[in-house]
Amino acid sequence: MQQPALRRMARTVIAALVLGVTAHAALADQLDDIRKAGKIHIATTSSTPLFGYSDEKLQLAGSDVEAARLLAQDLGVQLDLIPVANAARVPTLQANRADIVVGSLSITPERLKVIDFSTPYAVISLIIGAPKSMAIKDYADLNGKRIGVTRATPNDTLTTQNAKGAEIMRYEDDATLITSMVTGQVDVFSSTPSNLQEMQKKAPGKNLEMKFEQKAFDLGIAINKNQPRLKEWIDNWVKTNQKNGKLNAIYKKYHGRDLPASVQNPA
Repeated sequence: MQQPALRRMARTVIAALVLGVTAHAALADQLDDIRKAGKIHIATTSSTPLFGYSDEKLQLAGSDVEAARLLAQDLGVQLDLIPVANAARVPTLQANRADIVVGSLSITPERLKVIDFSTPYAVISLIIGAPKSMAIKDYADLNGKRIGVTRATPNDTLTTQNAKGAEIMRYEDDATLITSMVTGQVDVFSSTPSNLQEMQKKAPGKNLEMKFEQKAFDLGIAINKNQPRLKEWIDNWVKTNQKNGKLNAIYKKYHGRDLPASVQNPA
């Protein structure tokens, strides 16, 4: 065989081997890896009241934390909870420092471009809140005001898009946002009803209240792209625990209300 033909054949074989290795890596099954390791690494927030926070014993607690524990138990593996700031949830998953995220992540078109989500397991409302003395009915009433938001959240996006005449103050996590509001660093906040409750407890004299709801979002368990078997298992887990009422019981325990019927009864 001529040398050029041999070189072409060698290049073809090498290319096939490289493609094979790449394809194998892309199809690496995370569900099998988790079961083989006997442990699942789940990222969650540690400063989002009611969802994920440190209790009086400095232990992680909240509806997301309890849901993560149930998931690991049903999968039959140990749980490694990884507390992260809100802005670090998706990067932590993408860097493979966590297998999944159960951390009050809203299912949004922007996030769906880079990660996958499970069937909704919970919900979150986004609200504008301020002292009772402030007359605020819509975004137009926010002109000239300092509004606190948690960075890299749908609240940040919605408020930035709609409150054009306001000064947006961004904080790295919900705990810092809460502190900024109760200490008077901002006039108004965009966050969640659970964070409003926390502010009301910390500063009852401020008479803080919800002014209007910005939007309601379904929450999903975040999974890396190209993990169909892991996603299928988690989707089935969510549906099973919605139908048997366990996820609703967890949510109601912390949030004082039931999940919407559309979430409790997934298709």
